[in-house]
Amino acid sequence: MSTTIGNLIDRIYREYLEPPDSVESYSYLTGAISTTGQTTFNYEEDLFSTEEEDALDAGAIIEIGQEIMFSKSLNVVTNEVTVQRGARGTTATTHDAGSIIKIAPAFTRKSIYDAVSDQIKNLFPTIYATETLSLTSGTGYRLLGNHGSDQDSYNYMISPIKAVSQYTDWSTGSDQTGLTYKPVAVELIDLPNPFTYTDDTQTERTKTYTTGPDVVHALQFYGIDSGHTVYVTFKKKFVAPTAEANTLASIGLEEEYEPIVMTGVAAQLISGKDINMINAPYITEQLQAAAFPVGSANSISSSLLRYQQLLIQQARSNLRSKYPEAVLMHGVNYPT
Repeated sequence: MSTTIGNLIDRIYREYLEPPDSVESYSYLTGAISTTGQTTFNYEEDLFSTEEEDALDAGAIIEIGQEIMFSKSLNVVTNEVTVQRGARGTTATTHDAGSIIKIAPAFTRKSIYDAVSDQIKNLFPTIYATETLSLTSGTGYRLLGNHGSDQDSYNYMISPIKAVSQYTDWSTGSDQTGLTYKPVAVELIDLPNPFTYTDDTQTERTKTYTTGPDVVHALQFYGIDSGHTVYVTFKKKFVAPTAEANTLASIGLEEEYEPIVMTGVAAQLISGKDINMINAPYITEQLQAAAFPVGSANSISSSLLRYQQLLIQQARSNLRSKYPEAVLMHGVNYPT
């Protein structure tokens, strides 16, 4: 299973877009591209055939990481390519020695990254992430998180779905008491972003978000005294990824949601072009291996979308069984 967005992109290549017998022509950098202004790089010649190496000459489209470059000239003696950086809307960046070089890839890494981001954003409201916070009850509202800029991702919270407390606090660290956890009524409050307030030390503070939903959240408690620990589980939008290094855990993507994103990305990219005849049977085999037979009258893209809907239905059933909808009355959540 994947750990980061980059791992997920690699898995999409392996399982859907690059079958083992149809891998793109590739080599790797023998030295780093250390600055964004560098316009030459050297490659390992042994991995290219003569024809593939010739294809690196002027006019070729080259991909390294998410960056697309245009070849301006090729020196086959020194294995050096002169390029125009950051082409076709990509951003010039640094690349380490050993980074993969691809020639005119059918599916660019940037397009797959963007499709992954689109699919993750579109999962909500059909399915959602969850996060449980340990909060202290109080009178009035209690701001979620600390003051400052982008200190957390609590602006992605949608609504509380469960809140419990023992309605008392214990000074010892025992994991067992004579009191059971019972539901707590809570209400999520939407505040303007940025939000300025005065804390309990009479100091003016500001909390703001520069990415994600344009809102600051606070919580109000009902029927519980101040100072008690309350565990609140929130329904949450998936956090939009900002880099391949982002972990799936940080954006709220659970392991079971990976195939949903993968099939959606494959369908999104495949729908825009004819699939190589070699790739079509490979993708069909992947669907059949997942116990989802592909009908002869259906296109691959339609079959992928049908398989994705099946996975989404399973995920929704799991969420409904795990988190029954709370009763909402006058804006206050009464957990079931």
